[in-house]
Amino acid sequence: MDANLRLVIGNKNYSSWSLRPWLLLKHFAIEFVEQSVNLASADAQLQMQTLSPSGQVPVLWVDDMPVWDSLAICEWLNECCLDGKAWPERARLKALGRSMSAEIHAGFQLTRRLLPMNCRARITLPDMPTALANEIIRIEQLWQEALDISGGPWLLGSFSIADCMYAPIVLRLQTYELEVDEHLVPYCQQLRQHDAIRSWLADAYQEVDVIESVEQLYSER
Repeated sequence: MDANLRLVIGNKNYSSWSLRPWLLLKHFAIEFVEQSVNLASADAQLQMQTLSPSGQVPVLWVDDMPVWDSLAICEWLNECCLDGKAWPERARLKALGRSMSAEIHAGFQLTRRLLPMNCRARITLPDMPTALANEIIRIEQLWQEALDISGGPWLLGSFSIADCMYAPIVLRLQTYELEVDEHLVPYCQQLRQHDAIRSWLADAYQEVDVIESVEQLYSER
């Protein structure tokens, strides 16, 4: 596609939503300009209102046309830049991938609230609420179902939007030192070793800005 792409993202240490389309762009070597908003700054909200129709990140600018929301950006890239390669051709896998991506996009509220993305941190949870444990179990079930049907090595066989949507979960599991079923360990390790994920984490580790609400969540327990 003959267009200039600019992806506006938040801090790499914290912004799980930003990681998703960024990873898709990087995996498929789509050229784009990266623009960051420091979510810890006092004027972050003002910046985002200026840069994004929704007032949130990420947003992809295609020349002067905005595409916002992580899943919408991934779908747009799939249709307009990748000729559909970000979803498998097999109908059952495509349906599963879209369903599980929508589920992580709209659900798992406790995981978001109690396990916010914080790449630099290593935290041992003081306790695991049953409802949160059930969300993690559900994620494991989705991963296992996808891998069983596709045969791996990625969730839907080849790398897809589904892997991008669940990448922040893999990083959260590392942050909060949560173990997964032994059959899912190779998948998590593979994603953490992805060149783009390694690059994202390297940048995240170098960031110095702090979002206090995230850092203080477990600091006083």
